[in-house]
Amino acid sequence: MYDICGQRSDGKVLNCPYPSPSVKPADLFSDKIQSLCPSLNGNVCCTEQQFDTLRVQVQQAVPILVGCPACLRNFLNLFCELSCSPNQSLFINVTSVSQANGNKTVDGIDFYVTQNFGEALYQSCKDVKFGTMNTRAIDFVGGGANTYQEWLAFLGAKVPLGFPGSPYSIQFKTTIPESSPMKPMNASVYSCNDTSLGCSCGDCPSSPVCSDPEPSPPRKDPCSIGMGSLKVRCVDFSLALLYILLVFVLFGWVLLQRKRQERRVGSNVEPLLNDMGDERSSVTNIQRDETHPEEVEVMDPEKQHEMQFSFVQGCLSRFYRTYGRWAARRPNTVLCSSLAIVLLLCLGLIRFEVETRPEKLWVGPGSKAAEEKDFFDSHLAPFYRIEQLILATIPESEHGKPPSIITEDNIELLFEIQEKVDGIRANYSGLFVSLSDICLKPLGDDCATQSILQYFQMDPDNYDNYGGVEHAEYCFQHYTSTETCFSAFKAPLEPTTALGGFSGNNYSEASAFIITYPVNNALTKFGDENGKAIAWEKAFIQLAKDELLPMVQSSNLTLSFSAESSIEEELKRESTADIITILVSYIVMFAYISVTLGDTPHHLSSFYLSTKVLLGLSGVLLVMLSVLGSVGFFSALGIKSTLIIMEVIPFLVLAVGVDNMCIIVDAVKRQPSDLPIEEQISNALGEVGPSITLASLSEILAFAVGSFVSMPACRVFSMIAALAVLLDFILQITAFVALVTLDSVRAKDNRIDCFPCIKLNRYSLEQTEGIRQETDGLVTRYMKEVHAPFLGLWGVKILVIAIFGAFTLASIALCTRIEPGLEQQIALPRDSYLQGYFSNISEYLRVGPPLYFVVKDYNYSLESKHTNQLCSISHCDSNSLLNEISRAALAPESSYIAKPAASWLDDFLVWISPEAFSCCRKFTNDSYCPPDDQPPCCFPDEEPCGLGGVCKDCTTCFRHSDLVNDRPSTAQFKEKLPWFLDALPSADCAKGGHGAYTNSLDLSGYEGGVIKASEFRTYHTPVNKQGDYVNAIRAAREFCSRISASLKMDVFPYSVFYIFFEQYLDVWKIALINIAIALGAVFVVCLVITSSLWSSAIILLVLLMIILDLMGVMAILGIQLNAVSVVNLIMSIGIAVEFCVHIAHAFMVSTGDRSQRARTALCTMGASVFSGITLTKLVGVLVLCFSTSEIFVVYYFQMYLALVIIGFLHGLVFLPVVLSLFGPPSRYTVSKE
Repeated sequence: MYDICGQRSDGKVLNCPYPSPSVKPADLFSDKIQSLCPSLNGNVCCTEQQFDTLRVQVQQAVPILVGCPACLRNFLNLFCELSCSPNQSLFINVTSVSQANGNKTVDGIDFYVTQNFGEALYQSCKDVKFGTMNTRAIDFVGGGANTYQEWLAFLGAKVPLGFPGSPYSIQFKTTIPESSPMKPMNASVYSCNDTSLGCSCGDCPSSPVCSDPEPSPPRKDPCSIGMGSLKVRCVDFSLALLYILLVFVLFGWVLLQRKRQERRVGSNVEPLLNDMGDERSSVTNIQRDETHPEEVEVMDPEKQHEMQFSFVQGCLSRFYRTYGRWAARRPNTVLCSSLAIVLLLCLGLIRFEVETRPEKLWVGPGSKAAEEKDFFDSHLAPFYRIEQLILATIPESEHGKPPSIITEDNIELLFEIQEKVDGIRANYSGLFVSLSDICLKPLGDDCATQSILQYFQMDPDNYDNYGGVEHAEYCFQHYTSTETCFSAFKAPLEPTTALGGFSGNNYSEASAFIITYPVNNALTKFGDENGKAIAWEKAFIQLAKDELLPMVQSSNLTLSFSAESSIEEELKRESTADIITILVSYIVMFAYISVTLGDTPHHLSSFYLSTKVLLGLSGVLLVMLSVLGSVGFFSALGIKSTLIIMEVIPFLVLAVGVDNMCIIVDAVKRQPSDLPIEEQISNALGEVGPSITLASLSEILAFAVGSFVSMPACRVFSMIAALAVLLDFILQITAFVALVTLDSVRAKDNRIDCFPCIKLNRYSLEQTEGIRQETDGLVTRYMKEVHAPFLGLWGVKILVIAIFGAFTLASIALCTRIEPGLEQQIALPRDSYLQGYFSNISEYLRVGPPLYFVVKDYNYSLESKHTNQLCSISHCDSNSLLNEISRAALAPESSYIAKPAASWLDDFLVWISPEAFSCCRKFTNDSYCPPDDQPPCCFPDEEPCGLGGVCKDCTTCFRHSDLVNDRPSTAQFKEKLPWFLDALPSADCAKGGHGAYTNSLDLSGYEGGVIKASEFRTYHTPVNKQGDYVNAIRAAREFCSRISASLKMDVFPYSVFYIFFEQYLDVWKIALINIAIALGAVFVVCLVITSSLWSSAIILLVLLMIILDLMGVMAILGIQLNAVSVVNLIMSIGIAVEFCVHIAHAFMVSTGDRSQRARTALCTMGASVFSGITLTKLVGVLVLCFSTSEIFVVYYFQMYLALVIIGFLHGLVFLPVVLSLFGPPSRYTVSKE
């Protein structure tokens, strides 16, 4: 094949099919041959024109393979031997000829190569990276070949007109017929681990200078113990053994106690106290004194029980008695002054704002991820806004496989959808905004839309011209190598970004189209630069709802969609979605409170006096005022509220506050009716004041501990809730006491509830005598006659301890199964269109979020080691950043890194390399000269570009002698870097940095030799579960921490989701520390007020069991551990106090042995705990189940319902049993007069 005899219509030249003896080239021609084909010495079998053609054809591959000199040399040797070898007649046989320009030309040849050469060629190139595309170079120049046979078949395929590749067919063969005189070509071949050719570790992992990739740490399976076919976790087994041991200890202790009791009973003629007589006197006392009586003279005349008060309790009791008397005499003054203070706080509502921005709700200000995001956004560029559509097929059966979406009808539907999206015109301040106005345009004027339609350049006319579905399926495998598969924005499009629902590389099986519209983003802190984008996004979502969804559904497909602003808009909608639920629930709460506070009427005429509807309504209004005052206070400080505050806190405060209202009203009703009203109020507050102070203070402290959580939404929630409970407590002991006083005056004056101006007549008054005679209700009788006696049985006590102990130990085992995270669907309304979108994202996406490794302060001077510590081409350090990323990508299951990183530094060093002779070029005046296929060297409307024209005198920027170990000097680096970033990639030089690396560097101040910030881009593996996100950020940070320490450089990872998932890295630590602080705070409060270490320790134990059981329920219900659930757990401690403290206090002020006192405590306080605490909280929580917000249903309804049930069982079942067995001694002393 000597000389050129013609050319195709696309300009590709065709060789002559005639043999010719080899010739000795002229000196200049010989130098040119040596520069490209150093293996050819002496005679050659090609003309200078043939050689120039060879040089033009291989120059497209040179920049892609030059990072590994061994691979490049082998690749060039293959084509040098084909074109110019003097022995080509021995291994090349022309098999077919054609006519061109009236001459015979080569149309097909057989090229015989040894199997050794083919295998060595492939092995030297198979791992070489093409950084710009984050892919293997062989995907670009070899059609993704996986064997040398596939690669040679790709290189030898005859390409259609206008396509890059061979103009004639080349059949590469490794076997020669026996009768044939041919001999296979066996040119020198180099291994990529040949140290003299310096391939990088990323391009040649087998190189001896490369350390083996660190083995991924073995996945630690939880310790387990095998019992036959059953495997039990060590934690579960240990807890089971502990439980068995504790049960044996309990049985032994009980038997010992029974024997002691029998001996004591046998030695005494008469018990110290008569059981029933003591119970009656104790019951009388507690019914009168409820909780903390200081004086208990009204007792059995034969006995006087004297209470030994703690100093704090005595002070509190005396204060409340004095204050109660004073407040009852001046109810109007107390009411008006307390309301005035709260109303003053409410003035802050003028500055009330609701925060709906996700990053402001869920990300703490001191967040490391937030700081890294700010650095990335300010020094490089904010990550683009994402607008997305997902079309998917529907499985024919419930568990069937969905059919492929790659059909003609579906692609045509996609074109129709695209036409409607392109037609969107959103109004922004009088301007009409289209997608083209806001979209990301890395190269030219076309949007970088990620869609399968890019294989047709987004043009429906190209669909039939290119071959329809078959062309799309062809492009799935050749998207990097075939020009007609390139996108409209001049770059290859990976099928993984536009298709979903396939396995491996079986793109034709894809069941979903994923259309992504990247839109330019801006730093919102510098003004509303994103206004146009937000306006377009609203129009886009409306179009999807109104037009696209019906279109897609009519084609038997599903559609889900999202815009960058969707989450924020849905959160705004959520804040107003539950108004009806809120109103209905308040009415229910109001009705319940009114019934709870009122008396049971004996006659119809007394009904109007006994009801306390007005008092109940007033109590609800006080709760609302306390919430408004708290929100107003923080609004005045500039702290924005959240929808959680608006919906949850009123119920929470109401459920907490109603208990104290009921206790105060019940205490007043128990006072003798012949006492003056101010004395009734004084005695009632003296009795219950210390108790409600203890409970409220515990709740306030527990709520306040939640403000230490870093998530802003939960921190603000905790602060406002704590202040709201504090204000509610203050209003209860001021305004509500005044209202109770006025209500008592109203009832005593025989005035009708709700209409106090109307008085009943004398006859009615006589009929109402006895109204205040107390009678036991149903719950009270149940406690006295059934509940307390049943729990007093020894067998029941042992069973209760055993069951509750089992629950607690089981909960400890279950706690380890709680996963950190917060599913995005839960934070949104149940009917949100984003629910389906997030489900589809996890189901169909086959590529993870972009991952950037950001390097701070890169010193590019020749004297610095930084360049070789970062790059991954020849002469780079084996442990460089990019080589380490490549190694990590080999173990994606542990590193969560999907592929090697795209490196601007590698591509820049290749771009300026003399081997990449078509890339970095200069005119004779030292200005930049583009590749030959770009203007001004060649214009799109010209004929095929030749070697002449304005660029014929362009030379490479550098010779090897100009560089130091293939590295530019500081001045050369500084001068040529802007050239590289402005260079457009093209077929002649795919390494141009414009578009791919435009925003990869911060060039501000780089002239000083330091680049402040630069990034190297790769991708995470697909992350579908919350645990995947958490593990991905943890793995990336551990990787960067190790690299930073090794290279002595500042490197950090960045991805768009880090800012939201960082909190889960330490959520267990945060949860345990805050729970411990809250428990400690409650313990200290109990200890200070009761001065009883014994009772405080028991209360602490029960609270700890309640929290552990609640966490066990979380594990069973699949509730994740996050800032919301952590705050709930902390506040649950404060709420759970009320289930314990009243029973414990009643036990302490009762007389008799432990069993008798526990029974007395249940008889006196059991009904109050059930109806005044359990039911009020139950009503307050139940209303949340009607919320349209999933987060309220899961994290407030389910968790607080579980808390109420668990707290009720521990307070009314477990605690009395524990007190009856291990309770503290009584504080009463008995003396005979």
